Amino acid sequence: MKLDRIIYERDGNIAKITLNYPEKLNVWDFPGQGGLTDQFYSVLREAEDDDDVKVIVIKAAGRGFSAGHDLNTVGFIYGIGTGNPGERRASERIRLKVDRAWMDNQQRLFLCPKITIAQVHGYCVGEGFYTMQLCDLALASEDAQLGHTEQRLGFSGSGIPSIPVLIMTVGMKRAMDLLITGRLISGIEAEKMGLVNKAVPMDKLEEEVDRLAKAGALLPRDGIAIGKATRHMIYDSLGLTSGFAQGYYSHSFFTNLRWEDDEYNFFQQRRDKGTKEGFHGRDERFTGLV
Repeated sequence: MKLDRIIYERDGNIAKITLNYPEKLNVWDFPGQGGLTDQFYSVLREAEDDDDVKVIVIKAAGRGFSAGHDLNTVGFIYGIGTGNPGERRASERIRLKVDRAWMDNQQRLFLCPKITIAQVHGYCVGEGFYTMQLCDLALASEDAQLGHTEQRLGFSGSGIPSIPVLIMTVGMKRAMDLLITGRLISGIEAEKMGLVNKAVPMDKLEEEVDRLAKAGALLPRDGIAIGKATRHMIYDSLGLTSGFAQGYYSHSFFTNLRWEDDEYNFFQQRRDKGTKEGFHGRDERFTGLV
């Protein structure tokens, strides 16, 4: 597979996957579209299959870790949102097929047999936030901006597989705060919540991640594999892996939402005014409230 949005490198027992779509703040597409998502999971598989790799660091080029999904294209993969005459409502089976493939990928990251570390700077929202959450460990720059801003599209605490992980990590009330408001928090607040292991000045982030990765790489290969397999069983017993099925069910339901006249519909606004106006309109409504 051609890699034009991902950089994959290995140094000894440490692999580094760099999201490399900086001109678009490392936005993600959907499985099967041939972009960042397919390339990321292709090299993740390569790292998983490489017996010499013990630790995988996930980082990003440019000004931020990831601005989430590409709002220019989100929804179209289901066949919705063109506004053309005679357009049929997208079928539920297509929604479910697309969303299951997407969230099966995320479960692969969560259960990856290697130690995974997210290196977060700048914006880390939406799909970027999920990626960070599903790694074993995460370090962030103090000025990073993290949040579930995608929830402002109307999800209201649905449509993503990592909600059980979020609740287990930060507790019910803090999780609901992030999901209902979609507000951004700094790396410092993320550390206080337990969302990241440590927040450090930006100029120290690479050094701190390298230190942590090297510590993980001191562990034996079999020990790492047994540890991950054990945590898989623990995650199952805690119900954390059930979130992946819940995520694609509820995301599919959400894309079939009926919007009322007094509610903000991003897909309609994008169709009528363009992505930029739709995006700003989504967030401007919350100004002064959270």
